[in-house]
Amino acid sequence: MPQLSIPGFVNAHCHAFQRALRGRAPGGDFWSWRDSMLELAGSITVAELRREYVEVYRELRANGFTAVGEFHYLGLAEARAAAEAADEAGVAFVCLYACYLRGGIDRFRQDSVAEYLDQLELLRSAGIRVGVAPHSVRACPADALRELGRYAVAEGLPLHVHVDEQPREIDECLAETGLRPVALLAREGCLTPATTVVHATHADGHELDLLRDAGSRICVCPTTEADLGDGFLPVARVRHRQIGLCIGSDSNMRIDPLEELRELEGIARRQTGVRGVIDVDSLLAIGSSDGAAALGLAEWPDASIDLDHPQLRGVEGDAVYPALLFGCTGDVLRKTSTQ
Repeated sequence: MPQLSIPGFVNAHCHAFQRALRGRAPGGDFWSWRDSMLELAGSITVAELRREYVEVYRELRANGFTAVGEFHYLGLAEARAAAEAADEAGVAFVCLYACYLRGGIDRFRQDSVAEYLDQLELLRSAGIRVGVAPHSVRACPADALRELGRYAVAEGLPLHVHVDEQPREIDECLAETGLRPVALLAREGCLTPATTVVHATHADGHELDLLRDAGSRICVCPTTEADLGDGFLPVARVRHRQIGLCIGSDSNMRIDPLEELRELEGIARRQTGVRGVIDVDSLLAIGSSDGAAALGLAEWPDASIDLDHPQLRGVEGDAVYPALLFGCTGDVLRKTSTQ
């Protein structure tokens, strides 16, 4: 069967364990969903996690995601199990190991930044690619953000952080620090070209300017943001500022890079009334090389387009790529040998 090899799609923000909530947390807002997530997070064992992650990563691989940044806050042994699962599934893996100093549940938290960094170094010494990941401004106070930002710069590691996903998060940050979340990250040295902020759904113009000036990226997770009622990233304003973008499957309620990219452009079209806000080449880069850069990956496996797939019937030549992005689902992508 004729196939066309393309750079694999990169899932720059994944919480694989949340796949188990698919279809099981209906209704309510983000915060009621979070209660269900916390209950699941507190109950899953290492062995269960290992089995579940293999299946999630295989689903990623089958739908064209060939690399994953696992934003992980379930514990050190669990992080090792996640890395093993990715290796078994043939997916390039970066553990975005979360620093969680307050809030959440006991399983998430470290007692100090020093304890967190000790854990991160244990993963690095085991040969696992890692990134520094203050979970959020809710989970990490300002002094911790400062330490984590310094460490990421000194070690040349990517830094990922949830930001501006919900208005309540912004209100609480303003009440505590007098700053919105992105401005707090900037003040504490956490915004650099190696920084990826996740969501930025409710970022205002000043925050977007700060991201632009620092050369930081935004990881957008449109299917999860829709599922949780988060809102819409101001895509046109982000593009106007030339802020880098990448995509993630986040809660894994859907696993399909084409749907994430299609919805990203769809949001922009709804906001502007204009088609083609993000051109095809840029969308493909957002889904692949830009995500790899956000994770610090120089190499990751390719994916293949099944040109005989019924969804591509009658499509030839240069029309394949726009047809892929705007008319296909992830099952037109087929697993190839890993690199």
